[in-house]
Parts: sequence; C-alpha cells; structure tokens
Amino acid sequence: MKEILSTEQIQTGLKHYRRIARQDMLRAGETPHPDAFLTHAESRREVYTRLGAFADDHGPDEVITHALDLYRTLPFVTGTPEHEHPDIKGQENALENFFLLVGLDPKTRREARSKRPRLS
Repeated sequence: MKEILSTEQIQTGLKHYRRIARQDMLRAGETPHPDAFLTHAESRREVYTRLGAFADDHGPDEVITHALDLYRTLPFVTGTPEHEHPDIKGQENALENFFLLVGLDPKTRREARSKRPRLS
C-alpha cells in the first residue's frame, strides 16, 4: 500500500466520486438500460456517502478496513449480463474506485475478492 491518505484527502476523493455518480444518475435516461444504469449510479453514490460518514469518525486505516469488509460481503456477479444486478455491480465498482483512490495494494484487493460469496 502506498502512503495512506489523510481523512481529509479521502473525504475530498469521495466527494468527487459522489459528483460523478450524481452526473451518471442524471444521464441514465440516455442509456440502453436506463433503470439499471440509474440503480448502478445510485448504489455507487450510496457507498461513497456511507464511506464518507464512516470516515467522519474513524481514521484512514479503519476506513480502508471497513471498505474491504464491505467488499468481502458482496456476492460475486462478474460474468452476468451488464444490466443484471446493477445494485451489486454499483457497490462493487464504488469500492474498487475507492481502493484506487487510497492506493490499495492490488494483492490485498484480489485476496478480498477471492473471499466474496457466490451469488445464490
């Protein structure tokens, strides 16, 4: 892992990601699967908001650990059609964006990904 970002830097990055998700929500109607696109964007925005709220009361290490815990609980939906499971895919995308933001070691992310449950 790179040098850990400060809580303020994490909050700034999450705010930026929330704005992007909001823009995506506004343009959902222009996509081939508007409902799925909207749900995906809403799910991303919700994750960024939840991580930001968690960061209000916890340090950067704890926020990263919390994000990894959330990631491990998501069902594995890779390989399903693009417009299916947009809520799970949106959460997954948001958490992976967060991992990029904080410079999480790819090996750590892969290990967390391998512990995710299969979709039932």
